[in-house]
Amino acid sequence: MITSIVAIVVVLGGLIFFHELGHFTIARLFGMGVKAFSLGFGPKLAGVTSGRTDYKLSLIPLGGYVALAGEQGEEEADFPDDQLFSNRPAWQRLCVVAAGPFFNFLLAFLIYWFLAMSQGQAVVLPVVGGVLPDSPAAAAGFAKDDLITGIDGAPIDSWSQMVETIRSAEGRPLTMTVDRGEETLTLTVTPMVNSYTNLFGETVTVPMVGINQSGQVRFEPVEGTGMTAALYHTWNMSAVVVKGFLSIIERLIPVENVGGPIMLAQMVSKSAESGIFDLLGMMAIISINLAIINLLPIPVLDGGHILFFALEMVVRRPLSEKWKGRAMRVGLLVLLLLMSLAIFNDVRRLLS
Repeated sequence: MITSIVAIVVVLGGLIFFHELGHFTIARLFGMGVKAFSLGFGPKLAGVTSGRTDYKLSLIPLGGYVALAGEQGEEEADFPDDQLFSNRPAWQRLCVVAAGPFFNFLLAFLIYWFLAMSQGQAVVLPVVGGVLPDSPAAAAGFAKDDLITGIDGAPIDSWSQMVETIRSAEGRPLTMTVDRGEETLTLTVTPMVNSYTNLFGETVTVPMVGINQSGQVRFEPVEGTGMTAALYHTWNMSAVVVKGFLSIIERLIPVENVGGPIMLAQMVSKSAESGIFDLLGMMAIISINLAIINLLPIPVLDGGHILFFALEMVVRRPLSEKWKGRAMRVGLLVLLLLMSLAIFNDVRRLLS
């Protein structure tokens, strides 16, 4: 229990810190004044003042913020006019806002890079975790924990390689070499074209033999510095998250599957029980989710501000404050509805 609580605090605190560090770093790089850097909201629990910036830990641990001088267009007695956020070109303000999500992507990349260098590249082994009843694999005599080592005389090293080989066979009979304990067996199986619903609610039709993976993995050393593998993993996971959001919008994934802070805490807690590497991997996934959520073009979120500044750059004049105010109120309402839905789903899952 203590380990789970510590893991949740460290992971969420680290994600918030890195996000706000992005805003802070780029603002200072452009020479903008920063009034406060806070982890959490509400009353200040602890902190220190350095220069004109108040660094603090606040009571409500549901986020954080960087308060920039002149952020709302107001005058600042402690900061000269050239350090005010509102007096800077729109492209600089856009960069400061976009830096938060960018730093979350950067954090995920750094985590994947560390994992690649310390663990290596994870490869799922072609070990049978289960055999579906009335499937071609069941008829051929496959059993749980069988290790598939070859197909039609070609060696098989991973689950993904096995799946590609089965699909490329286009339904013709396959001869598989299987290690079962100390025995080596040869089993012949004919894939059956079947349909299933994938992670994104899409119906996929492919040749299948009817076995599930066991989840056993081995780790192989990565080539070079590991940066390419980390970049690929970050990009691939980002694409998965974006596709997931689109599937929710298209109703391919039910909105009942949307999770909130309770689900997030449960995921972090479960990962912590599996060890530091699983916890870091979960932290990277959450960081990518946080980045993409913040890039949604909803006023109040970073993506909404990016949209405002981009429009300002196009029309070459400040947008109407009245129009922006209305958009912010609509954005806040949308955000509250989404948060309410996520929390409702969390509570419903707990009660069920």
